[in-house]
Amino acid sequence: MNKIEQVITEIKPIDQKLIEQTQARLDNLTKPLGSLGRLEDLAKLIVGISGKASPDFKNKVIFTFAADHGVTEEGVSPYPKEVTAQMVYNFLNGGAGINVLARHAQARVVVADLGVASDLKPSPELVVNKIGYGTKNMAKGQAMSRQEAIRSLEAGIEIFEAEFKKGIDIIGTGEMGIGNTTAATCITAVFTKKPIEDIAGRGAGLDDQGLKNKIKIIQQALKINQPDAADPIDVLSKVGGFEIGGLAGVILAAAYRKVPVVIDGFISGAAALIAYKLEPKTKDYMIASHCSVERGHRHILNHIGLEPLFDFNLRLGEGTGAALGINIAEAAVKILTQMATFASAGVSQKDK
Repeated sequence: MNKIEQVITEIKPIDQKLIEQTQARLDNLTKPLGSLGRLEDLAKLIVGISGKASPDFKNKVIFTFAADHGVTEEGVSPYPKEVTAQMVYNFLNGGAGINVLARHAQARVVVADLGVASDLKPSPELVVNKIGYGTKNMAKGQAMSRQEAIRSLEAGIEIFEAEFKKGIDIIGTGEMGIGNTTAATCITAVFTKKPIEDIAGRGAGLDDQGLKNKIKIIQQALKINQPDAADPIDVLSKVGGFEIGGLAGVILAAAYRKVPVVIDGFISGAAALIAYKLEPKTKDYMIASHCSVERGHRHILNHIGLEPLFDFNLRLGEGTGAALGINIAEAAVKILTQMATFASAGVSQKDK
């Protein structure tokens, strides 16, 4: 049994009995029944995931994985692939959007190179688990071998497990990779069966002509590779990315370890789709932070059955939406654990 199968086998349903007990506790807090809406639902979900009646978010981690995509040769992004490596250095220097929002959430950011197309300068803050120097051009053949796809999933599991030893109570997913909205669109199209024109977006800022070209390239990649929707690893290998596979591995490992996963935007959503197809029980461990401006993201959320916490017209990636989602999740847990009950506060309950 390989590492992926071992993890999947150990993923259990969330604790429904504890969720019911949490509902009773919420109903005794000093507020009208259900008046905090989705915050109450979120608190119950986190209790059910963690198996802890009073969760505490001491250790919050955002996994931001970077990799390049060979399909950038086809002009699917207005930015050159060199930007991937440049942005990794920005992450490491603490100057990116994810660094700012992670600091606000008091979360640590784990930056990992799973397939940047160059050798990055060594840094104690950088995890290097490189599968390859970017994927191949999926418009001409499959993006990676099946073995590389498996390795990317395993890399995500390994990186999560290494951080888990340091302590993790909740995580967010994030990524960086020029061209990765093309891979995410392909994955979404394969699993949801929605028309490519309804999924493909402008990524980092394509104009109308660029978007038409992107749609054409996606159609070409799917026609050439014929990914098998019944085999998520086949889909990942043919039209995916190393960072997408890595994040799918993180989600599987988090579900195995009973850790809530706050999903970021479109690319993280594609990784969530891979994880969900490998093991449907992972859905119950996922919290969708937001709905991206990228059109395909809504199709992913609908397909998995997730409702985003907010919609702020975000499309940056990196884990920025996940960082904000972690703030909301922590607020929900604090309502549960810090709010007084009617009895403890000496407040009269409503008349029967």
